[in-house]
Amino acid sequence: MHLRVLTPLDTADIDLVAQRMRATLVEVEGEAAGGGMYSMDWLRDRVRWHLDGRAAEVVVITDDDGGVIGHTIYRREAPDGALPFGLISTTYVTPEARRLGAAQRLLARAEDWFRAQGLQMACTWTSSTNTPLIALYGRNGYLEAERGPNGVTGTMMVRLARSLPITSR
Repeated sequence: MHLRVLTPLDTADIDLVAQRMRATLVEVEGEAAGGGMYSMDWLRDRVRWHLDGRAAEVVVITDDDGGVIGHTIYRREAPDGALPFGLISTTYVTPEARRLGAAQRLLARAEDWFRAQGLQMACTWTSSTNTPLIALYGRNGYLEAERGPNGVTGTMMVRLARSLPITSR
């Protein structure tokens, strides 16, 4: 498996990441809620928004033949009056590539990027029903830090967070 940072020129991969963002929503929220939450144009624009390389990255993981088997999107968040932190906004691995370490590699990449940015906290939001992702983060030291309803679907969301050790992996 190989990691690769997307660029604005990677239009086919941007489209694939957007499709898989939708697949994540459908998998976690169900077809009715997840499938209708955002248009494909909005999802593509959202991927492109993260491609500046300064405050965010989109990373894909490929198999040995170069096929994209997963992605993650992460960014630096700097809320007013609070310390900046790293936010992993989405992670997806194709069903056939799950349980092979791809999601673990994507998470490690995001955390390494956060450390390089000088960020001391990492977090993600996910549906409380997304047990595989919650388990992955739990194995990596993330704890539930907040819980609340999704304003769009009403689904209960959880924020998982952890302090990042200063030493690198």
